[in-house]
Amino acid sequence: MRREAPPLDPRRWPAAPWRLVETAHEPADLGVTETLFSVANGYLGMRGNPEEGRDAHAHGTFINGFHETWDIHHAEAAFGFARTGQTIVNVPDAKVLKLYVDDEPLILGTADLEHYERSLDLRDGVLRRSLIWRTPAGKRVQVDSTRTVSMVERHLALFTLEVTMLGGDAPVVVSSQLINRQDGEDEYHVSEHAMGSRGDPRKASRFPARVLLPRISYADALRTTLGFQCARSGMTLCVAADHAIETEDHHEVVHRAGDDLVKAVFRVDATRGRTLRLTKYVSYHTSRGVPPRELSDRCDRTLDRARSHGVAHYHRAQREWFDAFWRDADVEVAARVDGGGPGAAGMPARDGRVASPEALQQTVRYNIFNIAQASARADQQGVPAKGVTGSGYEGHYFWDAEVYVLPFLVYTQPEIARNLLHFRRRMLRAARQRAREMAHFGALFPWRTINGEEASAYYAAGTAQYHINADIIYALRKYVEITDDKALLFNEGAEMLVETARLWLDLGFYSKRQNGKFCLHGVTGPDEYNTVVNNNAYTNLMARENLWCAAQTVRYMRDNFPEHFQNLKHRTGLDSGEVEQWQKAGDSMYIPYDEELGINPQDDNFLDREVWDIEGTPRSRFPLLLYYHPLVIYRHQVIKQADVVLAMFLLGDEFSLAQKKRNFEYYDPLTTGDSSLSACIQSIIATEIGDMANALKYARYAVLMDLADAGGNVKDGCHIASMGGTWMVMVHGFGGMRDYGGQISFTPRLPAIMNRLRFRLTVGNQLLEVDVARKECTYLLKEGTELPILHMGKEVLVRRGESVTLPVRQPDSTE
Repeated sequence: MRREAPPLDPRRWPAAPWRLVETAHEPADLGVTETLFSVANGYLGMRGNPEEGRDAHAHGTFINGFHETWDIHHAEAAFGFARTGQTIVNVPDAKVLKLYVDDEPLILGTADLEHYERSLDLRDGVLRRSLIWRTPAGKRVQVDSTRTVSMVERHLALFTLEVTMLGGDAPVVVSSQLINRQDGEDEYHVSEHAMGSRGDPRKASRFPARVLLPRISYADALRTTLGFQCARSGMTLCVAADHAIETEDHHEVVHRAGDDLVKAVFRVDATRGRTLRLTKYVSYHTSRGVPPRELSDRCDRTLDRARSHGVAHYHRAQREWFDAFWRDADVEVAARVDGGGPGAAGMPARDGRVASPEALQQTVRYNIFNIAQASARADQQGVPAKGVTGSGYEGHYFWDAEVYVLPFLVYTQPEIARNLLHFRRRMLRAARQRAREMAHFGALFPWRTINGEEASAYYAAGTAQYHINADIIYALRKYVEITDDKALLFNEGAEMLVETARLWLDLGFYSKRQNGKFCLHGVTGPDEYNTVVNNNAYTNLMARENLWCAAQTVRYMRDNFPEHFQNLKHRTGLDSGEVEQWQKAGDSMYIPYDEELGINPQDDNFLDREVWDIEGTPRSRFPLLLYYHPLVIYRHQVIKQADVVLAMFLLGDEFSLAQKKRNFEYYDPLTTGDSSLSACIQSIIATEIGDMANALKYARYAVLMDLADAGGNVKDGCHIASMGGTWMVMVHGFGGMRDYGGQISFTPRLPAIMNRLRFRLTVGNQLLEVDVARKECTYLLKEGTELPILHMGKEVLVRRGESVTLPVRQPDSTE
């Protein structure tokens, strides 16, 4: 049962359309605010810990893909069980700028603060903090700082610190540090929950031994450097910092260097009214085996370049990057305000009212902003479930990226989408090996991984989720349909199609008991509360699409691009007879259907199970996975997250509207919402069937997943997939956009709290703006020549520069 998303206190969290603002420091929710104020670029992520290093729930700096390996110990091992665990490493912390005035440290939790404001600007990705501190001696000090992880320079982070004595003179000391907290002495203890516990599988593991082995440590002039190598994975890392100080007052710099800590200490005889400004440039470089000394050279080159350009240059470049991002990715919303009310962050409370239009807009943009932070410079890596904002889920890549993040990227940032699909192609060799381990032909992509090996120790909710193969292919197909990127399809995608189709053909069989239909047994769908079942509807439907797509693509290449077809045959050993086998299996796929209820059973035995009493289960016993043995859960009709309902969204043209309504009404009461991936999908389907009350309820939960800590675990990192789901709710849900077979269509349905919704879609080389009002919808092609679309089922041709306004029929439904 979902927690109610609590209201955000507007006194502490004032609404601002382009900023997340905090006006009071609160030690009680450090874990949440550290996540919310993270800055990242997809490669490097820094949690919102204070510069002073004190008062932290979990100090965190993470690099996408930088991990340690460890042996998975099974109490009772069996053949094919995952053997190698992988966990993202909390790398050396470069955020620390400790401040002392009269030798008294600034510690936010105990400081006498006359003023405090921290803000994350969504227009440039810069974290800013401003405060006035009254020291124990009664001297007033203004402290202003900025923190930026560059979108332009992938390996660069920048910090500024300004200290102004407002009352009296004083000796001021700033200790700028690089510290390996995980392995070295940490005077500020990291909470045990930061690395997780065995009780909650969503949390990361604690390492039993030292992970980062010191290789480099030195401080020279204004530059400091640390280098390490992971004990088991062998991955290497170097972090270096350079500094620039500006002050009219007398000052000196001293250095300290050890295996796990290097620091440059700036001692200033500060006088009243003068400002000390310190700039800190930081570079991280990592590798799977390049020696740390060479990485140190790379850091030096990055820092030399940064010093020559200066912070102002990078702040301008950052703003330019985000200007381009928001031009294509922004979703503008206008809320109706009917007297205010206790709504959270602009989304409706139980009475349907909203707090303010600014808060609603802020909430939507914050989610989209974090997709950029999770993916923009991931480059050769995937998108972890938590991005690089925390250690939750061990920093692993799941199906989240393909199903929840790729849709946004395909329509707004197609180059980033291409990078993520290329990343999956790089894992194909390991996927082939995994298929052989599982006695299969073809390729089986890992359920959760960093380095390509399966890292899920619990096969029932891990390896058994074969649908990940089809999820990857679904994302590939959508990308190619919208971008027409044949180069990616022919050079990389086709090979994945062949190997995944081979896997499905090998996994399934033609069942006499099902009248010769092609069946898939022993699989787990998206709903992890029903595992190792026969004929999971979602899996069968998605596998059918995978098989059909593979057959269609290979035929297309054979008939139209023979040279690419021959290359594909050479790379895969493709036999001409395979294509017809895939087609036949897809055509014969068994899709569960119950004639009496008129619904698609989630699997062969789902309807035979006892219904779980969700209403009678105490709120304190959710999520169920933390309080009940899996066998107890598996015996019941109870759902962790949308399964059949998700299939109705992804493959909506396979279902009639009446069938969608019957399925939704059956499965919705059985769904606990124990997964953050569910609410957005439930909202989209509820909107489509005209159930606007549920559409709004689930939209609120999805949009506020992180800002209101709706799931109670934001301290472990952002829910990146749910953030992608926010875009989906707005565009696919209330915007009513569908894209079956590459045909773009719209059936807009605004909830009562919204007056307007505007978004843009990149379709090939064309940019379409969609502006939805309550009674009409306007389409404008801002780039390109002409684009055919469907509006409310009718064909419309939109030409560049010519807006087309058409009426919208709102659903007759009580909200």
